Amino acid sequence: MDRSLDDAFAAVPRADFLPPDQRAYAHQDRPLAIGFGATNSQPWTVRYMLRVLDARPGDRVLDVGSGSGWTAALLGWLVGEAGEVVGVDIVPELVAMAREHLAGRFGWVRFELARRGKLGWPDGAPWDRILVSAAGSAVPQALVDQLAPGGRMVVPVEHDMWVVDKDAAGAVTRRTTGDRFSFVPLR
Repeated sequence: MDRSLDDAFAAVPRADFLPPDQRAYAHQDRPLAIGFGATNSQPWTVRYMLRVLDARPGDRVLDVGSGSGWTAALLGWLVGEAGEVVGVDIVPELVAMAREHLAGRFGWVRFELARRGKLGWPDGAPWDRILVSAAGSAVPQALVDQLAPGGRMVVPVEHDMWVVDKDAAGAVTRRTTGDRFSFVPLR
């Protein structure tokens, strides 16, 4: 998986998904402001989450809190054109920004404006993988419900990173990785 991640990070430069005033800092391993109270997560954190998520070619992936689109584009590279990635965000300007950043690349990746009162993208469920880039106070049941049998979700809860797996029979297991992070709040 590390080789695939190396290739994805090389193919999808972070700078391409940052506002012009932040591009000079793309190489820094820290979150960068993208406007509207959102950040582009630090590369180490993104890599960590993608490694744990373990998206594979052909997977259908939901990217919750897609921001400027960088993580969804990385996921698009990982799943390839046989897969599908839908990024959702609650901020219309960020959805527009992500669409602009991805224009002409990865036709199997798209961005949608989250619907009021609906977490995730239930219209496309079930998802093989769900990545959440905002922290809630608990593992969101609405997203667990959107996870396919055999699927996995990676989600920050408060400051802990959680992995939620659903087996082929639909039984759900939850575990923390033991690593702590700081994310914007899940809204």
